Amino acid sequence: MKLLIQGNNITVTEAIHDYVQEKLEKAVKHFQAITTKVDVHLSVAKNGRVQNKHKAEVTVYANGAVIRAQEGSENLYASIDLVSDKIARQLRKYKERRLEQKAYSPVKTGDVVQDQPVEGNLIGDRQPELPPEVVRMKYFAMPLMSIEEALEQLQLVDHDFYMFRNRNTNEINVIYIRNHGGYGVIQPRPTNDNGHEPN
Repeated sequence: MKLLIQGNNITVTEAIHDYVQEKLEKAVKHFQAITTKVDVHLSVAKNGRVQNKHKAEVTVYANGAVIRAQEGSENLYASIDLVSDKIARQLRKYKERRLEQKAYSPVKTGDVVQDQPVEGNLIGDRQPELPPEVVRMKYFAMPLMSIEEALEQLQLVDHDFYMFRNRNTNEINVIYIRNHGGYGVIQPRPTNDNGHEPN
């Protein structure tokens, strides 16, 4: 297993490196045959008012799948413990799903993601706003996949959404967790040169 540990606002000492390595080796012990690489990102928030300022993010690359977990606490070692336990659970779920897929036929797309209108005002009295600047860039491979495969990836990455290239259309889509339950898919609609929908 290839292990890469990076720190943000923290020096990754030999003691921290050894602790992370020991914890993650235990977490992926039963999944080493499918695990190719593990990326760990440790960070400490500089703002003293931030709760759970010691964060640990782990990304595991297994059989082409990306499994991700993050945890935060007031202590770096506690965050490492929490994220190690979480990634072990995620890997177990991933392996169980793979075994279930071999035993059962695939679910139809319409059964997984239903076309439902958005109900009411989802943001309440909050004002939508973007951060003043881009604070982080992420890059990842985007292989072709079905909506079912994207849903599986969404459940593994510990995020509210997952971007993927749709196997049927070759376009970039986003699958997301809806506030009122279930999942939604955002797909591009054709536009003309002015950026408007054609009549």
